[in-house]
Amino acid sequence: MLNENIRTIRKSKGLSQEDLALKVNVVRQTISKWEQGLSVPDSDLLIALANALDTPVSTLLGETINQPEPNPLTALSEKLELINLQLARKKTARRYALHWFFLLSCLAILAAFPALFVMNSPYLNWDYSSPETAVIGVALHSLEWLFVRLAPFALLGSVIGACLTRKKK
Repeated sequence: MLNENIRTIRKSKGLSQEDLALKVNVVRQTISKWEQGLSVPDSDLLIALANALDTPVSTLLGETINQPEPNPLTALSEKLELINLQLARKKTARRYALHWFFLLSCLAILAAFPALFVMNSPYLNWDYSSPETAVIGVALHSLEWLFVRLAPFALLGSVIGACLTRKKK
């Protein structure tokens, strides 16, 4: 088997026995004896022969190496794992952003109440004889009334949201 493989591969590469002998650093008769099956190369010469023929030693010895085909389920599971990892990162980033949104909402609502208290509805002292002033004053008063009525619910919702989106250990 080895002798036939050496001859076949040498001829497929377009090498003569003399050319191969020069590459392996042996005499031509040695190559001839290997191809006739009268002798076999030792391990060092077998490696040199494989290098000279640009082929694996296992091919020279007649072994066929079957590359295992990738398992499609394994490849699919690796892709799914990567997708799951990306989704988890996005979920974490979204949770982080929501958490800070809720915290900032709490702070804004809590800061608005003292501001309204300090301002003490300055538009109530306006002269409402002008239609523009009357419309703006009514709009500001209705916004203040709406804020005072809805802010506690918004504050409660923001506190609950901040608690639910906090980082879990």
